[in-house]
Amino acid sequence: MNKFAKIFTGTAFSVVVAGTVIFISCAASQTDIQTKPVVTSFTTIPDVPKSATFAGEEIALERYDMKEKYDRELTGFTYTHNLTTQVIKRANRIFPIIEPILKEEGVPDDLKYLAAIESSLNVRALSPARAAGLWQIMEQTGREFGLEVNSGVDERYHIEKSTRVAAKYLKKAYDKYGSWMAAAASYNAGMGRISSEMDKQNADDVFDLLLVEETTRYPFRMMAMKEIMENPYKYGFVIKPDQLYKPIGYTTDTVRTTIEDLTEYANSKGLTYAQVKEANAWLRDRKLPNKSEREYVINLPKQEDLYYVDGAKPYVHNNAWVVE
Repeated sequence: MNKFAKIFTGTAFSVVVAGTVIFISCAASQTDIQTKPVVTSFTTIPDVPKSATFAGEEIALERYDMKEKYDRELTGFTYTHNLTTQVIKRANRIFPIIEPILKEEGVPDDLKYLAAIESSLNVRALSPARAAGLWQIMEQTGREFGLEVNSGVDERYHIEKSTRVAAKYLKKAYDKYGSWMAAAASYNAGMGRISSEMDKQNADDVFDLLLVEETTRYPFRMMAMKEIMENPYKYGFVIKPDQLYKPIGYTTDTVRTTIEDLTEYANSKGLTYAQVKEANAWLRDRKLPNKSEREYVINLPKQEDLYYVDGAKPYVHNNAWVVE
């Protein structure tokens, strides 16, 4: 009998890895020295609550379809560890920027989770339908709400400006439907579609509508993302403070003329082209055309914020995200 079998013969034990219980059986006979441990994975499925609160609205989840739709998203985000972990890490940088804007615009704080499910908080996100930026705004919508969208400048990628546009759209939809959940659904499908389906289906609650799958899932994805981000450890996400993505501090440069070469411009500020473009995702070309002498404010990352420094106290925007 080999050494492993002598030690573990007739025994069993379990360990927990990333929220999953691993049961290891090491039973081995005296005659079968080739017996190997048998590993079985037991996945812990998260429980669905009887109700959830989102943007001040209490949503009952006891009806079978409500429970099952919420369950799908909660389980999905719980076990899509790479994606959900990235969202939590990015939120440490993004939420401090967008939360005050939502408050100023009179939009409930919970609507920040709409950005989380739209783009995974990736400022440069671009969908197959050409929706762009943190809030995945379509070109027509961006222009309708005053954003500049062209080959040189696309303010759908501007964090602050796109957040104000998203807030204005959501307020307009809320005024129409009297529900932030309906407003959020219309953000995905359009107010025309939601209104039309409410009329055709004789319903006034978005949760009573039969809609395309993407829109049907939308409110439940927001609720599930909120639940996990408010209680990550409960769902198996063990994140240390220094693993969150830190905010970047900026100085600003106001320009009213064309910048012919953004590489030369960046170098003149002691930065690389990549660093300037990363800090200003709305700059879409290698230059900044500006025949109309419009005023643009360019973020310039502070040198001391370009690096993670050993021993520096990490910034933690929400203590619920981390385990000390």
